[in-house]
Amino acid sequence: MAEDDIPEETAPEGPKTAPEGPTRAGLAAVLGAPNAGKSTLVNRLAGAKVSIVSNKPQTTRFRIRAILTEGRSQVVLTDTPGIFSPRRRLDRAMVAAAWGGAQDADLAMLVVDARAGLTDPLRAIVAKLAKGSPPLWLVLNKTDLFDTKRLLPLTAELNGLLQFAETFMISAETGDGVDRLRTQLCEAMPVGPWLFPEDELSDVTDRMLAAEIVREQILRQTHEEVPHHATVETESWQERKDGSVRIDCTIYVGRSSQKAILIGDKGSRIREIGQRARVELTKLLERPVHLFLNVKDRPGWDEERGRLRALGLEDLE
Repeated sequence: MAEDDIPEETAPEGPKTAPEGPTRAGLAAVLGAPNAGKSTLVNRLAGAKVSIVSNKPQTTRFRIRAILTEGRSQVVLTDTPGIFSPRRRLDRAMVAAAWGGAQDADLAMLVVDARAGLTDPLRAIVAKLAKGSPPLWLVLNKTDLFDTKRLLPLTAELNGLLQFAETFMISAETGDGVDRLRTQLCEAMPVGPWLFPEDELSDVTDRMLAAEIVREQILRQTHEEVPHHATVETESWQERKDGSVRIDCTIYVGRSSQKAILIGDKGSRIREIGQRARVELTKLLERPVHLFLNVKDRPGWDEERGRLRALGLEDLE
């Protein structure tokens, strides 16, 4: 089941005002194997689209912070890349970003695809968390797809491997169980001043957002090796006098064959990608968008330090 955007009606009504009296604020890392539904959950909790989503693994490539402000509490949700066995330099940087998000947090939520159960990748994550981590919560996701009674053995097995302070059964897709998780997250944050302005939703810049929305459409409209061998950079951002914006993005792929797939017959695929991304950006930026896409084959881009820095990732070598 594809992980789609959260419904329109869940978007925030407007800026929030910091209340009088003691406030709470802290960081909550969202961890898990690829395709567990972490980004869908972060968007649902934040009440706005902050992370791109698709039904393909490794959709999120770098740490994205979403700001949930409710009552006297502010929770900074760190959406991290899925943790998997890395091979490329890009993979290693993505996994390092995920573990770094856990180390910086006041608490961490391990999001588990309840349909998949206790897989080998999940066992590896649990084993590493057992060596030391902030307080852990277990979040069993996608529970709308079957009877929750079937989750009891999985819950018992996971709690036997690792001590979780709390366990939640939710569906990030439908919102079932998310209200309880949101309430307890706000209550769990330490007392302290808010970390971001009350009306801020994310630390993602508009230029990064544009690149990610284009990449989201690549993930949704292409298959096999193309989505994971493509990256997008916003090359130009021009404000226009009429209030609209012109955005020029370059899509880099690893091989010329991937470039041909992205462009499509007589440019049909790249036009569709651009059209859908433009509609989404117009909605998110709340103004007209003129989007122009260029595709270049750049062999080995996922091993280049400069490309990793452009993605907001640290090169560990």
